[in-house]
Amino acid sequence: MSKLDQLKEYTVIVADTGELEAIKKYKPQDATTNPSLVLKAIQGNHYDDLIHRSMKAAEHFDDGIDRLLTAIGAEILQEVPGYVSTEVDARLSFNTEATLAKARRLIELYEADGWSRDRILIKIASTWEGIQAAKVLQQEGINCNMTLLFGMEQAQACADAGATLISPFVGRILDWYKKDTGKEYTAEDDPGVVSVRAIYDHYKSHGYKTIVMGASFRNAGEIEALAGCDRLTISPALLEELSQDNGELKRVLHAPDALGHQAEPISENDFRLGMNNNAMATEKLAEGIRKFIEDQVKMEELIKSHLA
Repeated sequence: MSKLDQLKEYTVIVADTGELEAIKKYKPQDATTNPSLVLKAIQGNHYDDLIHRSMKAAEHFDDGIDRLLTAIGAEILQEVPGYVSTEVDARLSFNTEATLAKARRLIELYEADGWSRDRILIKIASTWEGIQAAKVLQQEGINCNMTLLFGMEQAQACADAGATLISPFVGRILDWYKKDTGKEYTAEDDPGVVSVRAIYDHYKSHGYKTIVMGASFRNAGEIEALAGCDRLTISPALLEELSQDNGELKRVLHAPDALGHQAEPISENDFRLGMNNNAMATEKLAEGIRKFIEDQVKMEELIKSHLA
């Protein structure tokens, strides 16, 4: 039995891609997309027909982008039995009201196409403003995937908001520490792995229902070190590597005994102060938002060139 098949016994597998062929091949439970993955899929000419159909139906260009993202999501929904994540424009990461409006519009488009909101996760950057938007959306029955998460302050605020799912970024945490310290890390002392394990233990011991989904992996060792996490979203390249490895894979994460109470909610002041004191989390959150904005703009320019 491959390590991928063994992992599926402990953890829900999610495909971290916007490419349908990879999703069909590995048969994950869920799939996640982001501006970088959608850009890659469009560059590969995977969605030329959807681009033209979406833009033709649109009232204006931004509406066409929303229609395209949900059309891509609808294609993926036909291939997975679980959730599909669609990301809010990263340029709205510090605007709660604009994030609410965009999320509601994306859900409106999915529902107009016949898809239940129960199958959709709206991806929102884990800024304070984004988390407050998620709190409102969850109360409206719109499920949220809180992305670009790098520290416990973000994890606590997302749990307080009742977010459906969080995506702590394992590999990007490792990137920061390798650059900062010049060290190489094993899977066991990998700072990204250590961070996700701490968040997982915190959530389970305090009884939070928010799903922990490790993301942004740099190697298969990180994935194996998180076997047993609620969900792991994995790139096609690493899914392939795990599917070709028939070695033994053991469950690592086990839910600790519940303490019987939830932690004190984190205040905005403590959230911002904690983030300020965590250089890695602050820098990687800012960098991640910049990168998603950059790829969103590239995607829009590419679509304009297609239409031209």
